[in-house]
Amino acid sequence: MQRRTFIRLAGGGLVCTAAAAGAGAYALRSGYPAQAVEAWQGPSAAEADPRRRALAYAITAPNPHNLQPWLADLREPGVITVHTDPERVLPQTDPFGRQILIGHGAFLELLVMALAEQGFGAEVALWPDGALPAGLDGWDRRPVARLRLVPGGVADPLFTQVLRRRTPKSDYDTARPVAPATLRALLDAAGPSVDRAGTVDADRLPALRRLCWESAKVELLTPATVMESVHLTRVGPSEILRHRDGISINTAVPRIAAALGQFDRSAPPPPGSPAYDQMMARFRGHSDSAMGFVWLATRAQRHADAVAAGRAYVRLQLQATALGVAVHPMSQALQEFPEMAACREQAHRLTLGRGAPQAEGRPHPADVLPHRSSHRTGPGHATPTAGGLRRLRLVQ
Repeated sequence: MQRRTFIRLAGGGLVCTAAAAGAGAYALRSGYPAQAVEAWQGPSAAEADPRRRALAYAITAPNPHNLQPWLADLREPGVITVHTDPERVLPQTDPFGRQILIGHGAFLELLVMALAEQGFGAEVALWPDGALPAGLDGWDRRPVARLRLVPGGVADPLFTQVLRRRTPKSDYDTARPVAPATLRALLDAAGPSVDRAGTVDADRLPALRRLCWESAKVELLTPATVMESVHLTRVGPSEILRHRDGISINTAVPRIAAALGQFDRSAPPPPGSPAYDQMMARFRGHSDSAMGFVWLATRAQRHADAVAAGRAYVRLQLQATALGVAVHPMSQALQEFPEMAACREQAHRLTLGRGAPQAEGRPHPADVLPHRSSHRTGPGHATPTAGGLRRLRLVQ
């Protein structure tokens, strides 16, 4: 039997949204809903199944647009089989599913770490029923990975950071540079499965900052790609709780517009509108305040390489959390839709010193490039990855 459920990590049951009659007033007076961040409390003490306990940590993994596109099958004893939900993908900005599979890699890494914390090893087999097709239009529910639990897991020191890890959504403190030793520690944490490098050199930052901003503008000014984000935008507590995914916005002006029925989801925000100005300012601020960049590169462009990049990325982000450094992917420059081609070429030249690959086997920066690293600047960095209560579909 297949059923959709949500792992409530502070208790049992499903999250209920506000009653329709009071939704408008609720959206105006409420803060960020506590139910939306329950996953960061850890699993319920009553949960005895080590697989479900591990999944309770894995669902906090960073993933594109907070789609949480994973499906976990627990019907086989001692095994977790992870699938991709083909309805939770980004065909406009991620037509080959590379970013989605990077998110799956982060999910798998946290799952392995959480099992090890309970004394279990995990034998991970990717694509046990064959790899997914190259393009999203051919994706189905064949598994991404099958994990078989075995005795003898060794706890990972980075696991202590799992429930502290955040993807910050605010600008950075440009008065606080990132030390070269900190950069080295971040790169070391990513591990040897991917090539990794970065810079905190003040002379190199301007070009990378410009690339982030220019590529963000391409995505935001291309109707099909910006509308992909608009359709996944959740405004105010009521929408955040109702959808429990996507890009959450809980600031006053959009919430008022949504409560009045004036938050338009049918077209991109027009230039000069408050929504347009806020959207542009957010990405401009993220780009201009970056105090360092790191990038992870794979030697091929296979789906397995994207998974490896995701596993490396979440380890890097956990180390950043331990060091008090915030890391946020600015991934627009590597997206494969046609309008982004020039930025994608520039991204490869600025980081790897060569053009974007045209054939299998050439180095390819994974979609966690470029990143910006900077010390945290205040409470805003405690905001979890955008969206609501972490979603996990189970098959049991």
